[in-house]
Amino acid sequence: MPARSIVPGALALLLAGCAAPAPAPAPEAAPLRVLVYNVHAGRDAERADNLARVAGVVRETRADLVLLQEVDRGTERSGRVDQAAELSRLTGMHGAFGKALDFQGGGYGVALLSRWPLAEDTLLHLPGDAPEPRGVLRARVAAPGGPLYLLNTHLDASREDAFRRQEAAALLEIAAGLRARGARVLLGGDFNATPESAVVADVLGAGWRDGWTVCGGAGPGLTFPAKAPEKRIDYLFLPPGAECRSAEVVGGEASDHRGVLFVVSPGT
Repeated sequence: MPARSIVPGALALLLAGCAAPAPAPAPEAAPLRVLVYNVHAGRDAERADNLARVAGVVRETRADLVLLQEVDRGTERSGRVDQAAELSRLTGMHGAFGKALDFQGGGYGVALLSRWPLAEDTLLHLPGDAPEPRGVLRARVAAPGGPLYLLNTHLDASREDAFRRQEAAALLEIAAGLRARGARVLLGGDFNATPESAVVADVLGAGWRDGWTVCGGAGPGLTFPAKAPEKRIDYLFLPPGAECRSAEVVGGEASDHRGVLFVVSPGT
């Protein structure tokens, strides 16, 4: 009996049934919980030790990434404690310290805590005429969704903006270099500048967005001084493409600042 031929329509259905199924889309990475917190060299406003309380804030907020300012390592005033290492121990997170200046036999600067490993970290000094050296801690985090660069800084505390604007210009140049390479970047810290300042205007003018303005909760987001906040000077700035889900002031009086917790998706 002669073989029966397959009509074109039946052949198409047969081939379609043999084709590999389309791959499922990759799941979207969960938003990151980013805490910005000036810890006052391990003392609260009353000069009492505060590292255990700061670690408690980190745990209670379930922060994934923590940008810390005013951190001591091995200084006389802090009993020679490596504060970044101690906070890393207390929270179980990966840590890094960046020394902006030598102080009392040790170092003073900024630090990072991360739920995920830090692939690299370095302190870049910010040029300018300020009497006290300042820097930015640049770190690459092995975060969900791909590598993420964090830039954590603490700008000059003078009454006028002149020194801070010099430092911010250098900071923005560093950030622009990372973004030009296609890197995901978040920029934050204690800018010692209020939202209406020339410093913040410079940052916004470079294309960054103020996280609190984008998604802050009720109120003006004041962070300093902790007991009765009058100023908003602690920030997380977002590049285009990043999404901010929420922001809230946290931490009470564990330090002389209150912390700010942001829930963000850094983008691709």
